[in-house]
Amino acid sequence: MTAQPDHAPVTPYAPAPGAPAELLAQLRGDRRAERWVPAFEQEWAAALEESRRTFSLAGLYEVVQVWQARVASAPAVDAFLVSGRDESGFVDLEEIRGKRR
Repeated sequence: MTAQPDHAPVTPYAPAPGAPAELLAQLRGDRRAERWVPAFEQEWAAALEESRRTFSLAGLYEVVQVWQARVASAPAVDAFLVSGRDESGFVDLEEIRGKRR
């Protein structure tokens, strides 16, 4: 017999206890801090409120994971934007939607 109930969800990702604070410090040091810090804080506050209601840490874990991915991908996005790549060959979804109407 196990001490865990059979229906206990298994969380696939659990950040380190200090990950949110480290992430916030990293965001504050980024050139995008003016936009990113308030966005992170807003998402974190919403997830924290949900966590209090549901007794689940999943929303908090997701916020950390999403923001870690944003920070990790930022250099690649910057490089793409600086490269001056021609995007004229891409499909304009708004144009397609307009044709369907």
